[in-house]
Amino acid sequence: MDQQTIFLLLYLALAIAIGLVLTRLFKLIHIPNVTAYLVAGLLIGPYSFGIMPEQALKTLDLFSTIALGFIAFSIGFSFKIDNLKKLGGKIYTITVVQALFTALLVDLAMFIAYLFGLVELPLVFVFGAIATATAPAATLLVVKQYNAHGPVTDTLLPVVAIDDAIGLIVFELSLSVAKTIATDVPIDFVSVILRPLGEIGLSLAIGAGLGFVVAMAEKIFLSRANRLTIIILCVFTGVALSELMHLSSLLLCMSIGAVYCNFDKHPEKVMDVYDRWTHPLYVLFFVISGAKLDVRIIASVGIIGAIYLVVRSLGKYEGAKIGSILGKAQPEVKKYLGLTLLPQAGVAIGMTQIVSADPAMAAYAPIINTVVLSATLIYELVGPLITKWALTKAGEIQKELPKKPDSPAAPPTAPDQATQQ
Repeated sequence: MDQQTIFLLLYLALAIAIGLVLTRLFKLIHIPNVTAYLVAGLLIGPYSFGIMPEQALKTLDLFSTIALGFIAFSIGFSFKIDNLKKLGGKIYTITVVQALFTALLVDLAMFIAYLFGLVELPLVFVFGAIATATAPAATLLVVKQYNAHGPVTDTLLPVVAIDDAIGLIVFELSLSVAKTIATDVPIDFVSVILRPLGEIGLSLAIGAGLGFVVAMAEKIFLSRANRLTIIILCVFTGVALSELMHLSSLLLCMSIGAVYCNFDKHPEKVMDVYDRWTHPLYVLFFVISGAKLDVRIIASVGIIGAIYLVVRSLGKYEGAKIGSILGKAQPEVKKYLGLTLLPQAGVAIGMTQIVSADPAMAAYAPIINTVVLSATLIYELVGPLITKWALTKAGEIQKELPKKPDSPAAPPTAPDQATQQ
C-alpha cells in the first residue's frame, strides 16, 4: 500500500472520529448531528486548520458521490403508491406551489443582485434551484422527539419528502441553463429544455429498470444481508451509469428506490439494516462537505448569503401559505406549515457537490459551496427550533417524550435465517 493511500485512510478515520466527537458535544446544547458533522469538516479542512489537504478532498469526492446515491435512494421511498393515494390532492398542490414559488423568488432576488454586479448570471439560476430543497431527516427528528400529532404534522412529513423530488427536477433544468450561460453557448430550446428533459427522462427510466431488478432479485434472495447487498449493487451501478452517461445520479437513484418500494411487498424489512449500513457513509459525506467550506471568502459573499437566507425563508413561508389556500388546507396548516420547511441539509449539499464537480461551473464552485454550506449551518441550527415552535403554537406538541435507556443489543441472528438464500 503506497503512502498516499495510507494517509487517505487516516483522513477518513479522522473525519469520522471528529464528527462523532462533536455530535456528543453538540448534543449538550441540542444541536442536530448534521451541524456537528459540517463543523467537524470545517475544522479539519484546508481552509481552516489545514489538517486535511485540498488534494485529499478531491480524492474523497468519490465518497460524496456514492453517499448522494444512497440519499436519493431513500428519498424514492416517499413515492409508494398506496401512501400517495392516501395523502390527497392538497399535498401535491402545497408541495409544488411552495417549491416553485421559492425557486422563482430566489431567482428574482438574485437577478436583481446580478443587475447591481453582486453575483454572476449563472449563479442566479443555481441558487434558485438549490433553494427548493428541504431536510426531511431533520424535520422527522423533531416530530419524533416531541411526539407531534395534528394537521400540520400530517401535512409536513409528505411535503418535505416529495419536495426534494420536485427540487431535483427544477435543479436539473436550472443547471442546464446556468451551464449554457457559463460556457457562452447560444441559448436555444433544445439545449435549455429538450436536452435536460431527455436526461431527466433517461435517468428516471434507467433507475426504474434497476429498481425493478432489485425487487425481482429480492424474491430469490431472502435474507436481509443478501437483500442489502442487491440494493448496494444497484445503487453503485446507478451512480456509475449516471457518471458514464452524464445523467442525474440523484434522480436515477431516487427512481431505483421508488420502483423498488412499490414492487416489493415488505421493503421496510431491509430498510432498518440499510439505514445502519449507510450511516457512516453519511457522516463522511457531511464532514467532507464541511471541509470544502472556504471561510476565506465568506466576507466577499456575505450579501449574497444574506439574500439567499432571507429570500428562501420568505419563499418557503409564503409559498406554503399560497399552496395551502389553493389546496383548501386547515387554518393551522396555512399559518404554520411554512415555518417548518426551513431546515435544509443533505439534498442541498448534494446539489452543490454536483455543481462543483461540473467543469462548466468549476469557476463558481467556491461561492456556491460557501453560500449554501454557510446557510445550511444556520438553517440546521435554527430550523429545528423554529419547527418545534411552530408545531407547539399549532397545538401539536404537548410535551417532550421522556428519554429511554439504550436498548440492549439484538440477539444473534438464527443460523437458518443468516444462511437463507
